[in-house]
Amino acid sequence: MEQAPFFADVADGPDGGQAAWAVGSDGVRVRAGWWLPEGDAKGTVLIFPGRTEYVEKYGRDARVLTAGGYAVLAIDWRGQGIADRLTDNARVGHVGLFTDYQHDVVAVLALAEEAGLPRPWHLLAHSMGGCIGLRALMEGMAVNSAVFSAPMWGIRLAAPARPAAWALSWSGSRLGLGHLLAPGTGETPYPLDSDFADNKLTTDAEMYDYMRRQLTGQPDLSLGGPSLHWLNQALGETLQLARRPSPSYPCLTFLGAEEGIVDTGRIHARMANWPGGELVLLPGARHEVLMETPQTREAVFSRMIPFLNAHETAPEAPARSA
Repeated sequence: MEQAPFFADVADGPDGGQAAWAVGSDGVRVRAGWWLPEGDAKGTVLIFPGRTEYVEKYGRDARVLTAGGYAVLAIDWRGQGIADRLTDNARVGHVGLFTDYQHDVVAVLALAEEAGLPRPWHLLAHSMGGCIGLRALMEGMAVNSAVFSAPMWGIRLAAPARPAAWALSWSGSRLGLGHLLAPGTGETPYPLDSDFADNKLTTDAEMYDYMRRQLTGQPDLSLGGPSLHWLNQALGETLQLARRPSPSYPCLTFLGAEEGIVDTGRIHARMANWPGGELVLLPGARHEVLMETPQTREAVFSRMIPFLNAHETAPEAPARSA
């Protein structure tokens, strides 16, 4: 393994964190970082972060999970963190095809195997990572269970704006403008561009400051809004996944009652039809349920860790979806 930078100074995670590079089959380099618990591990939690996120953002969550006996691995997806950026303007979130993120999944799982991260493996996927993770599960990813946090199974758009978003993102991509920022977004990372009082991420001021300190302390982690092409790809991917049945994994999904970024209707619809799945609504919480108030975080982890503990045995291998 080729070691990669790891920013322990901003992560506030357990001691001993480390990172390495992984290269996808298409040659794009991404980063994975991990923490190990003291003593024997019960397994490994694979964190699939959201858009704009990076390994160190999950340092505090890794503290809780390693204290619960689990190793933790998180990913810098292509185009964000310190993984390879995909446009000349590194502040614009971009991807070629949304399914390209599956190259990152394969590469990082191979790295986890090489690093000897203990099985069983479990998925913890937030926001955009929930979209990537859902496809990975549908393709038979070898995990025992799945936990989702505000998964991006659809993007929250006002009904009148949805046709315009489709049309603008589609035409922009085909006119050679797909690399440009989507309307209403900018190059400055959201936590640095939005006051706490107006933010859609968390009701916890200290957690919001934690995000801000990471971005000011390590500016290379910063990412602004998505490109027109990313938006078009995301709309298409979430629609395609919505038309497919849920995979047969044990599933626990957390959703804040004040969610304002992802499509909550898609989440309710899928979880109502996920065999053995459970949706947990969190009063007063916004999009970042893992970075909410101490009370909300306690509610999340007090459900999550027993759920992981209960799935030490792998489910039957799901049939690959067409």
